[in-house]
Order: sequence, then structure tokens, then C-alpha cells
Amino acid sequence: MPDRKPSVVNIALVGGGNICREVLKKTTFDLTHDSVNAPVLAVADPDSSSPGMRQAEEFGLLTFSDYHDLYDRRYNIHLIILLTPDETILEDILATRPTRIRIMAFNVFNVFWKALHAEENKLRKRNEEIETILNGIQDYIMVISPGMDIIEVNDAYLNKMRYSRKDVIGRKCHEIYQQLIYPCDESEYDCPLGDVIRNKRPCRQVRTRVDPDGDPLHIEVSVYPVWEKDGKISKFIHISRDITQQKLEEEEITRRLEHMVEERTRQLKETHDKLLHQDKMSSLGKLSASVVHEINNPIAGILNLTMLMKRIIGEESIGRKKDIETFLHYLTLMEAETRRISRIVTNLLAFSRESKMEFKKVDINRLIDKTLFLNANLLKLNGVKIEKCYYTDLPDIIGSEDCLQQVFMNIISNAAENIEADKSGILSVKTRFLKTSNKVSISFEDTGVAIPKADVSKIFEPFFTTKKKGKGVGLGLSVAYGLIRDHNGTIYVKPGEEKGNIFTIRLPLKQPALTPDQRGGFYG
Repeated sequence: MPDRKPSVVNIALVGGGNICREVLKKTTFDLTHDSVNAPVLAVADPDSSSPGMRQAEEFGLLTFSDYHDLYDRRYNIHLIILLTPDETILEDILATRPTRIRIMAFNVFNVFWKALHAEENKLRKRNEEIETILNGIQDYIMVISPGMDIIEVNDAYLNKMRYSRKDVIGRKCHEIYQQLIYPCDESEYDCPLGDVIRNKRPCRQVRTRVDPDGDPLHIEVSVYPVWEKDGKISKFIHISRDITQQKLEEEEITRRLEHMVEERTRQLKETHDKLLHQDKMSSLGKLSASVVHEINNPIAGILNLTMLMKRIIGEESIGRKKDIETFLHYLTLMEAETRRISRIVTNLLAFSRESKMEFKKVDINRLIDKTLFLNANLLKLNGVKIEKCYYTDLPDIIGSEDCLQQVFMNIISNAAENIEADKSGILSVKTRFLKTSNKVSISFEDTGVAIPKADVSKIFEPFFTTKKKGKGVGLGLSVAYGLIRDHNGTIYVKPGEEKGNIFTIRLPLKQPALTPDQRGGFYG
């Protein structure tokens, strides 16, 4: 069923004293207001100059010198309230009033009026307390209506912005905040009230404004909606907090932290440089000891063989086939030891190089063939069979031919030494073009002894080697790793389950533009 609108009860007051004026001020409303159903229409008092009569005339109410005129049906009075304690007037009205008009005696009315006064005093006291609390809060508090009218502010806001209450109360918020005579354009101004209306929840923003002196203010704005029972917004509670000093302190803290970080970074760099220098000196000592030992062994072997050959020549003539075979065997051993010395020195130079790499077009298939040819004797001595599977029309890359040859040389010689044990191994060399990544892939797969899985992560570290003592100083693969990295490529190893290893290299076709310093060596 639809709600029924309450019927209107028209009231007339008899007695125009001070109490009448007070009642009119507190109970006379706009008759068009939906909630009003008991309006005061008339006042009766023989003294037209009494306070109540003057107030009634000011409000435009009906006034009568004789209260009997209130009985007239034209005025449709339903209730007469006596505001005078005169018992004769009460008795007369009770005797003369039409039955359709009710009456409230002064004593009854006075009981209710005092009760209302008591509640009013409580509310007034409560409002004063709330007002004192609001004015004691240093945040800037503003109450805004749904129509964007400012209906209340606290003292903190007025003092900060140097406004008086009359400068603010009743004005639109956009007039005060943005100095605009029209509502804010939300495409230009991110209005927090609009945000609350759209999202139906409180909003928090940090805004930058200007104070009366023209100085910037950083304001934290929080807007809380107050809801009515029907779901509409009754008002907005707009709370602003000046965080300018906090912002300045944060900026100062940030500046100090940045300075501390810079200072700490400088100290760490100095410490790192010192540790790096110490590490280099330690590495240099280790390198020197290893190199001296590794070079001394083959030199001693060559020297012994040379002395042996001289003794044979001095003791007997050389002419027999057996002597020739012996000499050839000695010469082969001397060649192998000489090559070993050459590899050690080459790796040492590459490890500590400071020369700049010259980048140009490189045919990888041709370069691998060249490297295999240079190592043909070593591969033959170790019984290594070569299997090649080259990608047809492999595109050239941009790189250093000398450096890449050094990489291939190290991997091939390592594979040959790894296969040396059984003299019947295979080294498979494959090239591919990876179209998706625009890179060239080169793999070397041998059938020698597999690298222990525990050593795979350390295989490219300087001075680490899985060879027997006297067979290497652990620089070859470290140099290879550095050279490939200088080419913006990758190199990794995958040991087999039982035997063999696969070294895979991937190189981009082109190199990014490098500065002269970047084109220095791996350890330069």
C-alpha cells in the first residue's frame, strides 16, 4: 500500500506574551516543507503591541484581538493552545468553542514546553561541546551540502586562509577553492567530492594549493559522505590537513639518504677497488707459480731430449733405420711439448690482453676449417676423428676472427686431450642458423671423459682445471668465456651421462655499437 500523507493540524495561539514570541520563532516553518503537518496559523491577544502579536504579523500569520474569532470555519483551526495562565479564558473557551476545536491548557502546554527547553538546552550544550572540539582540531574541517554550498567551517580553516565566517558560509566550494564562479570541470580539476559521488565511498587526495601569501601548500584532503536513509548524500565532511612541513621534512630526509647512499657507494667502490687489487695480486701470484711450473716441465723435457740426441750423435754414427726412427720419435715429443708451451703462452696473453678487438665479417664455417687444419697434427697424434655438419649458406657474423679462432683452438685442443686416453675418439662439429633469435650456433661434441656435474658451474672460472697436474693451468676455457662474452654471445657445456661433453656457442650476427673502452679485452 502507498504511504498515506499525515493530515494537517492547524494551530492557533491565545496570549501574545514573550512565551508566544518564543514559540513562534521556534515552531513556525515554511508551510511548503514536506515534514510540516502542524503549522501555527493565528495568534489572538487584545494587546496588538504585545511581543507575540508583533512576531505573528512579521511572519504573516493571522492576528485577532478577540479569540472568539478563531471559531470561524473559514480559518479551519483544529487546536487552540493557551499561552496565558488566566483560568477564566480557559473556562470561557471550554464553554464557547465548537466541538471540532480542541484545546490545550496552559499548564499542560507548560509541562511539554519545559521538557522541550530541557532537551534544547542539552542539545545546545552538546552543540557547543562539538563546536569547541571542532575548533580545537588543527585540521581544516568544512561541511558541504550536496549542492556544493559550504554550510559550516571550523576556526582552524578560517585562521589559516584568513577568512571570516561570512566570507565562506553559504558560498560554493569552487568559489573558495578554485576562485571559479561556475562548477569545476572534472576534466581539468580532480574534484574529491565528484570522486565520492562516483565511487560512493570516502576519498583521500593530496593536493597542492597556494596560501594567501602565495606560498605553496601541500594539503591532504579527505572527504567523507554522510548518508540519508534513502541512500542519498546528506552532506560532505571535508577534512584538510597541512602536510607542507611533513613534505619538506620528507624531501630533506630523502636528500640526506641520497647523500648517504652516494657516500656509502663511494666508500664501497674504494673498498671494492682495494679488494680487487688484492685479488689481482693474489691471482698474479697463483698465475706466476702455475705458469712457471707448466712451462718448466715441457722445457725440461725438450732439454733432456736435446741432450740425449746430442749424446747419441757424439757416441755413434747415425745411419741406421732404428736411429732415424728414434730421432723422429724424439722430435715428435719435442714438437708436442713446444706446442704445449705455445698454448700456455697464448692463453696467458689472451687472459691478460689489453689489445682492442677488430670487428669485421667472419665466415664461421671457414674459420672452423682453418682452426681444425692448424690442429690437424695434434688431433692425429691423439687419434681424434673429425665429423663435420655445417649449415648450408650460414650467414657471416660481425666479430673478431683472431679471438674466435682462439676460442675454437682452446675447445678443440681440450677435446683432443680429453680423448687422448683411448686414441679412438670422435669430435663432432656442427653449425646452425637460429632464425628466431638471429644467431649462429656452433657446437663441439667429443666422446672423451665427461666433466663431473659438480664441476660444471666452475668450468669457466680462471685457474680451475679438471686435467691432471702438469697438463694445464685452467685458463683456456676462462679465456674462451671472456671472448664470447665480448661478442655478446653465450657459451655453455653439457656433460654426457656416461662420457663426452658438448660445448655450445651462440653468437649474434651483428654487434651493438661499442665505445672504445668497451672494445677492450675480457680482462683488460
